[in-house]
Amino acid sequence: MLPHWVPRWDCDVPGGQARGRSWRLCFLAALVLALVAPPVFSAAQTPPKIPRVAYVMSGTSTGLRHLFEAARQGLRELGYVEGQTIALEVRWAEGYYDRFPELVAEMVRLKVDVMVVSTTPGALAAKKSTQTIPVVMVAVGDPVGSGLVASLARPGGNLTGLSLLNPELHGKRLQLLKEVLPKASRVAVLTNPGNPIHAAFWRETQEAAQKLGVQLQPLELHGPEDFEGAFRAATRGRAGALLVFDDGLFNGYRTRIVALAAKSRLPAMYGFREFPDDGGLMSYGTNQLDHFRRAAAYVDKILKGAKPANLPVEQPTRFELVVNLKTAKALGLTIPPSVLIRADQMIQ
Repeated sequence: MLPHWVPRWDCDVPGGQARGRSWRLCFLAALVLALVAPPVFSAAQTPPKIPRVAYVMSGTSTGLRHLFEAARQGLRELGYVEGQTIALEVRWAEGYYDRFPELVAEMVRLKVDVMVVSTTPGALAAKKSTQTIPVVMVAVGDPVGSGLVASLARPGGNLTGLSLLNPELHGKRLQLLKEVLPKASRVAVLTNPGNPIHAAFWRETQEAAQKLGVQLQPLELHGPEDFEGAFRAATRGRAGALLVFDDGLFNGYRTRIVALAAKSRLPAMYGFREFPDDGGLMSYGTNQLDHFRRAAAYVDKILKGAKPANLPVEQPTRFELVVNLKTAKALGLTIPPSVLIRADQMIQ
């Protein structure tokens, strides 16, 4: 029987050669109309699937929100529209690295298309949880030494991304701190035992300290509840300055650390410019905002079919020195010209 929308003509009149020709014409007309007519159930069809990308961040949603927003901006610059051409999931470890396995496992259960994970502990948790979902590492220390990739040029697995590693970075920070405080003989160092890359950071810093004639005082922090106790220990140990290792916990709670350093009157060197922006003395390192924004290029390439195994890990090539002159004045310090001339920015 013909569909109700086909013109009836005399199709259902039986008998005769003429009637037979008429029926054939009706059949052909119905066939043509069926081919050109719009699908009857088009409104009920499933909308096209958009890729889902997860961001698993090391710190707090307040302390590190600007880094996630930089990652979002990177995707927008590449033409992605959130909710239309891409969907984002974000989770926060709140500075507790033991939460990473659970957060990463949740993203695996959601079957995201790409996972962006910050810090070495986060990347290690991702590597352990999945060998199939592509993972983009951000703000990791030594991806080769940590066993995350086979090599920087050819990662070889499902992980790739951006590294913060530079062999001379931590020695340079201590050297700059010593230039500002030439009489400092004891420097406290904030370190997180939960971050495996800090062992390498410590070795590099210790080697530089021996050359500079500086004694290091390690202060181990496992969570934000340890901050006050660590600074009390630095005061008891008569530390003359403070060095803060790169860490998601420290960065996420940087305003507390900066406030405690000011209260303890400890001139401090940090790895990221967010610290002097928030009142810390100075920083020397990579620009984190640019780091997270550039991660979007890896996400884009993977969504377009590239394999993480074939995408080289990017290393930093530029480091910036930021000095907060207002904080220096509050501490009674005069920043020497040898440091000021190298500063990329001076905060008045």
